[in-house]
Amino acid sequence: MQGFAGFMWLLSVALIVFSGFALVDAATRREDAYRAADKKTKPFWLIILGLAFVVNLIFNILSFLPIIGLVATIVYMVDVRPALRGLPGGGRSRRGGSSSDGPYGPYNGGR
Repeated sequence: MQGFAGFMWLLSVALIVFSGFALVDAATRREDAYRAADKKTKPFWLIILGLAFVVNLIFNILSFLPIIGLVATIVYMVDVRPALRGLPGGGRSRRGGSSSDGPYGPYNGGR
């Protein structure tokens, strides 16, 4: 029984790390990237993935709630994340950039 308990503990930790990674990934994507990829909004995914992360922290893996959170995390990782990564710039928030950059790239004054 001790080996099974150790395996279940490792599985719980893996689920926490997986849902945490998905949550951080969703938080670093731009809001407009979700609309451009025709997926739900960024706040929707942050709430769903945040709940999945918290449920994985609180409940035992043998409960049904972490399984629901796992399904939501898998949907994000398999469907939403590849769609966001397929956009120009990968849907990531840009840091730095020029002061003449607009929301769609550099502004060159019509030249």
